[in-house]
Amino acid sequence: MPKKRQRDLSERFRPLLRRADQAALAAVVFTSLVAMGGYWWTSGGFQGRLIEIDRAEPQTAEFIVDVNRADWPELAQLPGIGETLAKRIVEARITDGPFRDHEDVRQRVRGIGPKTLQKIRPYLAPIADDTMVAGP
Repeated sequence: MPKKRQRDLSERFRPLLRRADQAALAAVVFTSLVAMGGYWWTSGGFQGRLIEIDRAEPQTAEFIVDVNRADWPELAQLPGIGETLAKRIVEARITDGPFRDHEDVRQRVRGIGPKTLQKIRPYLAPIADDTMVAGP
């Protein structure tokens, strides 16, 4: 190949980094890989002591809802109660007054049957009856 043509190709395909910069970048990458491998090893890499989602214990949150005070977003979090039923509960409470007991919720709100009430009962706060409220 003629010298001129060889010079044109070398000018056209010039590397982005000089040799010294390439060597420095390679050293940084190598050092980073060694550091990550060391961290993995000291954290229990081969022994399986790293945190794995499959092995973590599931956490549960328990909550109690007062059906006479809760707004519909809170009620919608109950199992089997969606946005529509939650809004019906709030509407029944506003139009007919507070619920006397949990059975009153089932009787006054269309869409809540015995099975749904049984599912949500553990999440409902007790409703105070006349014997539990202090009189004048």
